[in-house]
Amino acid sequence: MYRTHTCGELTINHVNQIVNLSGWVQRSRDLGGMTFLDLRDRYGITQVIFNMDTQAELCNKARKLGREFVVSITGLVAERSNKNPKIATGDIEVIAQKLVILNESALPPFTIEDQSDGGDELRMKYRYLDLRRNPLKNNLQLRHNLAILTRNYLNDLGFLEIETPYLIKSTPEGARDFVVPSRMNPNQFYALPQSPQTFKQILMVAGYDRYFQIVRCFRDEDLRADRQPEFTQIDCEMSFIEQEDILNIFEGMARHLFQKVKETDPGKFPRMTFTDAMKFYGCDKPDIRFEMKITDLNNLVKGHDFSIFDNAQLVAGIAAPGCSEYTRKELDALTEWAKRPQIGASGLVYIKCNADGSFKSSVDKFYSPEILRKIADACKAEPGDLVLILAGAEARTRKATGELRLEMANRLGLRNPEVFAPLWVIDFPLLEWDEETNRFYAMHHPFTSPKPEDIELLKTDPGKVRANAYDMVINGVEVGGGSIRIHNKQLQRQMFTLLGFSAEEAQNQFGFLMNAFEYGAPPHGGIALGFDRLCSLFGGSESIRDFIAFPKNNSGRDVMADSPAPIKQQQLDELCLQLVKPKTE
Repeated sequence: MYRTHTCGELTINHVNQIVNLSGWVQRSRDLGGMTFLDLRDRYGITQVIFNMDTQAELCNKARKLGREFVVSITGLVAERSNKNPKIATGDIEVIAQKLVILNESALPPFTIEDQSDGGDELRMKYRYLDLRRNPLKNNLQLRHNLAILTRNYLNDLGFLEIETPYLIKSTPEGARDFVVPSRMNPNQFYALPQSPQTFKQILMVAGYDRYFQIVRCFRDEDLRADRQPEFTQIDCEMSFIEQEDILNIFEGMARHLFQKVKETDPGKFPRMTFTDAMKFYGCDKPDIRFEMKITDLNNLVKGHDFSIFDNAQLVAGIAAPGCSEYTRKELDALTEWAKRPQIGASGLVYIKCNADGSFKSSVDKFYSPEILRKIADACKAEPGDLVLILAGAEARTRKATGELRLEMANRLGLRNPEVFAPLWVIDFPLLEWDEETNRFYAMHHPFTSPKPEDIELLKTDPGKVRANAYDMVINGVEVGGGSIRIHNKQLQRQMFTLLGFSAEEAQNQFGFLMNAFEYGAPPHGGIALGFDRLCSLFGGSESIRDFIAFPKNNSGRDVMADSPAPIKQQQLDELCLQLVKPKTE
């Protein structure tokens, strides 16, 4: 047989046993009379020794092994004289009696070590080699554990895992769809689902009151570290519930995962309105591991002949703890950082709150020490802190100040990935107005219910209507979101009208859902949690790629399989498709 044990399970209790091991050669060391070989599989590493004095032929054969050769070894388990406490099998070694080369290996293009010398693109091209490294192996093990714990938790609460279609109808709302041409229906197209939204609502109409699915979803959008064209959601829906039921169940699930995987309990999740999140943190996914809240300074700074503040729609500041000793060079560099296009600030004003109680500011000639003290007090600055102030249009300034807050936290080491600060963000706007198209868009999706007390505002002031929606945020990452759905036919039609759909357009795009609602839709709602993001959060990484076995790069390409790729003309003809030249600038 190829193996009686794995390379990670042998202990002192196996001494004097004959074992068969199979795996890859991690490394070998030739010490003259002895050759040492580290044999690796996904369970660990076992040291194997070959003795030139007693088995010269076998030892010479071992010396010819290259890295990543696949071998099978039979040998006697012995206690090691120089134990290695860093590995699980460090108390033993295997004295080789037989060696079979199962497959040779070319020289790998990078080292298969925890700290590899291969760059991102190279390792993605040879993903099968990268996956042999411990960091990725541990990441995929973490992903597996989270999936099992999630399934068990939801199963215990009576949820059914039900699969929904991957080939569905395209809808123009939200991100771009990936479309799939139909050979059997010429000139017609499926879309890959951005989420199973309409199908899980239909399951509620069908009476399956607790549904979940760990499901693949697809969005044809620009990529970044926490996005992929295909991603995985923990998708859930429930009937006969209210918002409080959803928050309690899925807060419970998140705490369960923290307890089982991280052996910590983050406690009760605080709740924050969208309005407060934007006001105090400059974004709708606040990182509350640290303070440094944004303070509106309009009332304190206007009217002192400093035109930048006087002409600004918003003047906002934060207090960076312990930074009053920043040098002019450091402050100039921080100002340049704030002026970058990604941040968009026109400049940066500072107030040093010196340890002796004095103040030094870049706007000293406009503001007296008394006013500077009031500004510092408003920002809750202490002696030794540095107040940083941005000004300009309200939305842009709030967002830029939020980015500045995160940047200072990074510089001060306040964003420890092993500290977890979850919360719920609630009471989102139902709609957002787009100046270019001169119409409202759904902030969540067209099936999100308004707050019952705001329904009348749909007729008079739709922009002020709050959604019955909620996001789970952990450490500044939107882990998931959901809403209570509209189950009333008249209200759903009113929503479609507000979004600019004609009755015919609504019927064409969502008729199957609206038809289902004709047959008794229960009150229902749900949530979808980004499983890849959840894995990277638990793994202490900002990138989701290393928690996906075969990810795409920033251009949406699989550089290992070389896709997307052209297809043959015969396939295009069968699909009634004709290639066109891409548009050039």
